Amino acid sequence: MRKFFRTFFVLLLLLVAGFAAYALITGKTYLFKAVYYNFAGIDDYKIFTNDTVHVAGPQPWLVDAGSTVTMPDSLASLLAGLNTVAVLVIRDGKIVFEKYDDGYSDSSLSNSFSMAKSITSLLVGAAIREGLIRSVNDRVGNYLPEFSTGLAAGLKIRDLLTMSSGSNWDESYANPLSVTTEAYYGSDLRSTATSVSIKKTPGTYFSYKSGDTELLGLIVEKATGRSLANYAAEKLWRPIGAEHPALWSTDRAGGSAKAYCCFNTNARDFARIGQLMLDSGKWKGTPIIDSNYFSESVSPCLVPDESGQPTTYYGYQWWIRPAYPGVFYARGILGQYIIMIPSRKMVMVRLGHKRSSRRVNDAPEEVDALINWGMGL
Repeated sequence: MRKFFRTFFVLLLLLVAGFAAYALITGKTYLFKAVYYNFAGIDDYKIFTNDTVHVAGPQPWLVDAGSTVTMPDSLASLLAGLNTVAVLVIRDGKIVFEKYDDGYSDSSLSNSFSMAKSITSLLVGAAIREGLIRSVNDRVGNYLPEFSTGLAAGLKIRDLLTMSSGSNWDESYANPLSVTTEAYYGSDLRSTATSVSIKKTPGTYFSYKSGDTELLGLIVEKATGRSLANYAAEKLWRPIGAEHPALWSTDRAGGSAKAYCCFNTNARDFARIGQLMLDSGKWKGTPIIDSNYFSESVSPCLVPDESGQPTTYYGYQWWIRPAYPGVFYARGILGQYIIMIPSRKMVMVRLGHKRSSRRVNDAPEEVDALINWGMGL
């Protein structure tokens, strides 16, 4: 038995040494962080550097004190099983339901994960409205010289918005060697995002890629001359009256924002993004994005997907629910949602540690469960 354990520990040491050598020789030192933290979590802003998205002139939500909204037991059970930390419902611009768990409150930060993609899309729209980006038909190579030759020369901003870049970005979350893992834990996000190759004609094939959104973030920074966090504060966070500063995680101090994943704020301030979109890209009548850009954002992009059928469930970095006409939403990998139900003048926010593995209409089951609840209120 002693010999067995001695052999085991020798092999373990050799394995660890081999892993360390591989990481150092290849320059993939992000693997140390990836292995140490293992799984992404909603509090990961604590392990990253962050840029602050500052506030000015907070506009607190009105609360409907007479609301009688309650959550059905079946939905409450589903959400509890998914370690939900926040559920918020805004109707007619007022809070009608709000519930927190696991020590979270109306000011607790949570990672957005891929809801940040929708926020980045808003910033593209703001830059277009300001004239700093001419249109969604601008060539990406006009802003990022890495995309100026070959198939890449045909890549447009629209193709990034509709996840149809045709790049070889590997959207793998389980593989520690994937470019997505490197983007999340690495320290040179610009290099990671711009090192992709364009393998298919842009605009001809829908394939969800976080790298497409990261390129959008780099374009916004190039066009505006400001960090993504500073531009978000100026054009979004301050105008919509956010109550708390947000954190946009970066690859390193003074580096690039993780435009595709890591905008950290609370349920009430996430709901402002929803209210803005519910009001067609305007906040209290003042446009943040133009009406055409809003309409295209929440309309099916219709680019053929892997099944060969037109993509009816995705616009400009916003998800669409074809089974519920008019409903659209932002979503993150651990079940972060901002859901807009225009017919009910409603915004719903759900934050939590997990999403369901059961799919309904090609989305986690809690998405339709939340929508059905909202439609009935």
